Amino acid sequence: MRNDELSRQSMDFPVHIINLVKGLKSKHKTVISNQIGRSGTSIGANIREAQYSHGKPDFIAKMQIALKEANETGYWLELLYKTDYIDEQTYKSLDSACASIRVMLISSINTSKGNEK
Repeated sequence: MRNDELSRQSMDFPVHIINLVKGLKSKHKTVISNQIGRSGTSIGANIREAQYSHGKPDFIAKMQIALKEANETGYWLELLYKTDYIDEQTYKSLDSACASIRVMLISSINTSKGNEK
């Protein structure tokens, strides 16, 4: 089921983000690490919150917040790569995982909006 895959990926992804943040903080790169740490872990938290939403509009709103956080995380990943804080392999791996979550979120939001009509 697609939602199970989204739940799994939205738990696996922040684990990688937290490990990235640990590495950045060990190099005293706290400003960017704090930003990506917040946005990268917020994705899964909002998806988890959506599972117990108060109806369809609340579900959609939580999923849209998760999508916005995923988009922000993609920005921070690209910035880290372009400033040589992470290597190309790390960037591609994390960006691909983030993009996969975004695709599933968009699909879930569109399906939910379609079911409202």
